[in-house]
Amino acid sequence: MERTNRLPNILFLMSDEHRPDLLGYAGDSVVRTPNLDRLAESGVVFDNAYTPSPICVPARQCIMAGQLPKTCGCEGWLDLAPGHMTFSRRFAQEGYATVACGKLHHQGKDPMMGWTQRIGSEMETSASYIDNKNDEAFQAGIRPFSAYKWSDAREIHRAGIGRAPNVMMDEYTVQGALDFIENHFVNPYYDREDPNRPLLLKISLLQPHYPYSASAEKFNYYLNRVKPFAEQRLSEHPFLKQREVRPGVDATERELRRATAAYYAMIETIDDHYGRVLQALEDAGQNLDDWIIVYTSDHGEMLGEHGIWEKQKFYEASVRVPLFIRWPRGFDGGRRIDENVSLCDLFATLCDLAGISCPEGLDSRSLRHLLEGRSAAWNNEAVSQFGPTNVMIKQDSLKYQYYGEEMPEVLFDLAHDPGELTNVMAEPKYKDAVAAFRRRLGELGHGPYANPAYTSAGYEPAR
Repeated sequence: MERTNRLPNILFLMSDEHRPDLLGYAGDSVVRTPNLDRLAESGVVFDNAYTPSPICVPARQCIMAGQLPKTCGCEGWLDLAPGHMTFSRRFAQEGYATVACGKLHHQGKDPMMGWTQRIGSEMETSASYIDNKNDEAFQAGIRPFSAYKWSDAREIHRAGIGRAPNVMMDEYTVQGALDFIENHFVNPYYDREDPNRPLLLKISLLQPHYPYSASAEKFNYYLNRVKPFAEQRLSEHPFLKQREVRPGVDATERELRRATAAYYAMIETIDDHYGRVLQALEDAGQNLDDWIIVYTSDHGEMLGEHGIWEKQKFYEASVRVPLFIRWPRGFDGGRRIDENVSLCDLFATLCDLAGISCPEGLDSRSLRHLLEGRSAAWNNEAVSQFGPTNVMIKQDSLKYQYYGEEMPEVLFDLAHDPGELTNVMAEPKYKDAVAAFRRRLGELGHGPYANPAYTSAGYEPAR
């Protein structure tokens, strides 16, 4: 049965903690990502896409809300308020089946957040959201975070061959996605398929987030091919040097290489998973050229660069993310975009591409003009925030960072310093740029001159 509805199907592929440079299409010659490479080759790749927050929980809330942490009230490990407008809710209002498979990190009182169906093992309510709990008795049964969050060094020591919980949960998620696809498009037992209902299908995997573990075949392939960051110049900044793992002191070269190999193997694993999903859609009679396909990650992974593992930093490896959008029926692919964009922009973009009106009050700009090759009027800014004080503003090639009044500001000029090694805040030629960044910081509700009436980033409405 052919689709007659004008609204396009959307496949939203998402991973967790994927560095932007570790993909075949991004230029890495070691990692094997044929499925993502194939999609990117015929899509539009955004080489300067940034997460609204370089940490899982707020990043995911902000992506769904199309708002920065300060705008949507998720400046820490907080869920969106029940009933908050998300792009899944907006699409459900327009008749879409909004189906999420895997990790969403919605663990508050509204775990659906506009999804009409959730599939996977990540369905729970966080203890902090339970009403009328007896604090003393309740806390006695809660295991503290420090009891199960190992140090980065221990994560490295444990890396290697295995099936950690994130690996198993991804397998569960993908099988659920395959079952849903068959039921939605084929339904061979009851003939109740519903292919004419527009579908927003999200496949959200946990990998390559640590624990760093993989199959023996993949781990062995990468072990002698990867090169860990071993001799990195470390920052003297009090925040940027936190969470250092010192090569040769906290972990041996072999241990660093094992963790790096496992991380590469996990990226190949998610590519395999996405390949199975794409094949299932084609087997069900779907033409992928009719679908809007998005791939991104919530944030990156330092992987030992600058002596740091995990995320939370405004270094490129942590705050920049892979992003491409493919829709051959809507715009030409095979192009790369240099402009700075935010994952918050996906809300307005998906609405625009689908012909759905976009809500007001978002920090979301439609990427449609960039997708169609028109960039003249683009506001070349990307903003990221971590907690209530730490803010990054990137304008063109300049990346400004504010860490509260007790820490020094940072300015990197990526055009001349792609390795982010030299803080140029004090250089005279950047004086005007620094003044502009400080004004913008205040407009965003941060810093000593924060706008007390802040409501949003103030972008022009999506058109």
